[in-house]
Amino acid sequence: MPADDRELIAALRDDLDWGFSRLMVRYAEPVYWHVRRLVVDHADAEDAVQETFVRVYRSFSRFRGDTSLAVWIYRIATREALRCIAQRGGAPCSLDAPGTHAAAVPADAEVDYTDVEAVCLQRAIRALPARQQLVFTLRYYDELDYEEIARITDSNAAAAKASFHVAKEKIKKWLIENS
Repeated sequence: MPADDRELIAALRDDLDWGFSRLMVRYAEPVYWHVRRLVVDHADAEDAVQETFVRVYRSFSRFRGDTSLAVWIYRIATREALRCIAQRGGAPCSLDAPGTHAAAVPADAEVDYTDVEAVCLQRAIRALPARQQLVFTLRYYDELDYEEIARITDSNAAAAKASFHVAKEKIKKWLIENS
């Protein structure tokens, strides 16, 4: 576990409010972008992040330390993002579905639409099946290792690695076909 996480845990155990403010400084932005890449919409991301940190605050006393603090927070954030997507009700388009045209999948509003490659990449990611999308974003954007991804997704490192590889190959294929 990184030294900063050990310090944060100690601060949270000594004084939850003060420690939580330090935790927010460290994790608010990376958690926001993790959630944002999954839910796309800024307002949905803000709601999911707020609920994530409410849950972190309320349940910190049950944090056992069997994973890193980051993995524990990302697991909660991922569940909140998936809950948000489920509540929104729109079943995601999938690159696996016959006749899928991923260009119909909306890209993030923050994407520079003059950067055609970035728009195409994001659309291809958004069109992956949910699990592959999650694993791909955790590895590609958040740069987590497969063990951390496995803990977040309740799987194992080999499954996480396989999901990432399959997602990467689908994205490559789609980008080649649509260039």
